[in-house]
Amino acid sequence: MIKLENYITGKSITGDGDGQSLYNAVTGDLIATATTKGLDFKSILEYGRNVGNPALRKLTFYERGNMLKALALHLQEHLNKFYALSYKTGATKADSWVDIEGGIGNLFANASLRRKLPNETFCVDGDSHNLSKGYTFMGTHILVPKDGVAVRINAFNFPVWGMLEKIAVNLLSGVPAIVKPASVSCYLAQAVVKEIITSGILPEGSLQLICGSAGDLLEHVNSQDVVTFTGSASTGLMLKSNANILKENVPFNMEADSLNCIVLGNDVTPEMPEWEIFVKEIRKEMTLKAGQRCTGIRRIFVPENKIDDIQKALIKSLQQTIIGNPLNEKVKMGSLAGQSQRREVKEQVQKLLASSQMIYGSLDSVDVVDADANKGAFISPILLMNDKPFASTEVHEVEAFGPVSTIMPYKNMDDAIELSKKGKGSLCTSIVTASPSIAKQYVIHAATHHGRILVLNNECAKESTGHGSPLPLLIHGGPGRAGGGEEMGGLRGIKHYLQRTALQGSPTMLTAITNVYQPHAKGNTKTIHPFKKYFEDLNIGDQLISDKRIITSEDIDKFADLSGDHFYAHLKTTDFSGTMFTHQVAHGYFIMSIAAGLFALGYEKNPVQLNYGIDGLRFVKPVYPGAKIYIRFTCKEKLMHDKNLQQQADDLLNEDPGIDNGIVKWYVEILDSTDDPVVGLATILTMVAKKNG
Repeated sequence: MIKLENYITGKSITGDGDGQSLYNAVTGDLIATATTKGLDFKSILEYGRNVGNPALRKLTFYERGNMLKALALHLQEHLNKFYALSYKTGATKADSWVDIEGGIGNLFANASLRRKLPNETFCVDGDSHNLSKGYTFMGTHILVPKDGVAVRINAFNFPVWGMLEKIAVNLLSGVPAIVKPASVSCYLAQAVVKEIITSGILPEGSLQLICGSAGDLLEHVNSQDVVTFTGSASTGLMLKSNANILKENVPFNMEADSLNCIVLGNDVTPEMPEWEIFVKEIRKEMTLKAGQRCTGIRRIFVPENKIDDIQKALIKSLQQTIIGNPLNEKVKMGSLAGQSQRREVKEQVQKLLASSQMIYGSLDSVDVVDADANKGAFISPILLMNDKPFASTEVHEVEAFGPVSTIMPYKNMDDAIELSKKGKGSLCTSIVTASPSIAKQYVIHAATHHGRILVLNNECAKESTGHGSPLPLLIHGGPGRAGGGEEMGGLRGIKHYLQRTALQGSPTMLTAITNVYQPHAKGNTKTIHPFKKYFEDLNIGDQLISDKRIITSEDIDKFADLSGDHFYAHLKTTDFSGTMFTHQVAHGYFIMSIAAGLFALGYEKNPVQLNYGIDGLRFVKPVYPGAKIYIRFTCKEKLMHDKNLQQQADDLLNEDPGIDNGIVKWYVEILDSTDDPVVGLATILTMVAKKNG
């Protein structure tokens, strides 16, 4: 019998004893055993902290992002191997696609965030703040990787996606991971980790895997570690209450299964496309992964005058679901993850039946294709009806983690909102409506109790990712019963693994520390024109102070004629009484154009390829004819930049790869010769060639 290996402390190690038996969810055959008996969990944590953490911290965000991209590309080459194992979890091809390729997609999505981060091992967080009258003392915030390990205790339902979407974030942050997948499906997570380790893409110690019990792992975590849990609320509460976690103030993020709901707007009628969209969304959420999704629809709220019609439509739709061996192409729903899971679902349904009635499905029998209904962990979709949702408690408290959902009526939108909140916090809710006013009312008042809200209608249904699909660039989590945690969310997600520290000092000192130019810092004017420098040669603080140019009334008139902007303030014939201006004022965009002329470099070719955009443009005070304008132009920040897709293709074909480059941010101060000199501020982005590009 195969005993799964644990990947820890730089080695593959099998635990002692026989361990837990793992079965094929479709056939009931024994696959392998998993055990962590005899493992030294304290040493596993120390290895991650002492080997993996320093190796990742040495890499910049950009390097870590490219590492994730390389890992995603590598895993794509082994999809067949992962799919073959995924079928044994009871997953259909569609289920497996969400789990496997959805997980790899998370690697790609997080890898792309490198473009929004500096080519540094840390980053500045938010705006800087001047703290003194003389501009000699300021403050900002920086984010640095924690010194510890991300401990990932994952659920059974998505052994690949659940792992990759989490480790992508901590690896990009510069923090290693220890993954403990749920035992029942850990053989699939183990196969993926084995391929990751074999690839050699990650630095040593970046990823460790334990298959089986977590032992006393949590007894050895400290405040620099982060523990995340996905699973039942009861198990999460037990782990979160661990004495060592409380004593050490260990960050703990929980994503718990919740009573997610969907609402049919009272504007929707059977002849509207939203009616069919509502029915299809429920069937999909009930049958995808056999309903074993933490985001699955458990509660269905329908206007009371439409409850009968929706009930009939849902039953008709569910009757089209073919259940059985996921290897059979005709099958639309596979099995639950195992016999223990089937027993638990049946027990939870019995609790729900105390106040609800079954209107579709059966707990005792199910018709299956190309499989044995008894040997496999099969169950039919089960649709319940509860006609007194305000008087019942079970339907808002008991979750059957399978293809089970309950229809309930509501009178008005206030009732629907209140019913959605009776679940005491969920990962997501959806409303299907064609009415913006109904959508807004529901969103604003229901948002307090839900981590994500999908507003679904005919406009977005075709391209919508659906009720149950968390996305890497949006947060995933929810209040109350859903765990009170938050995962993913693009740049928000990485901050859970970074220490935010307030930093105070002089602008020049903070510029040197952060490698981001801070306003009022000393600039380096003893250099050639910054536009003559290649990307690698530019230094933060390289500065140009331009010649002056007098703004004339004729200039303003010409710009007005050229641009077509004849706003009254730009016309010298205007009666300015009652306005905020004394006489003709220059266009803000004219002043910005003059600024470009003052800092741009003559007619000669130079490494600057193009203007990439303008951020934070502000016109601080009016510029009148006669003003002498000049520019202080400073290299603020440098960002790495990927070649475009065409250039990447050319590289693969050994053709001209184009010119490699980076993005440079320039802090532009538009000044005049008065005691209050600043008239405009902006950050200009240019694309600058690299020396060897």
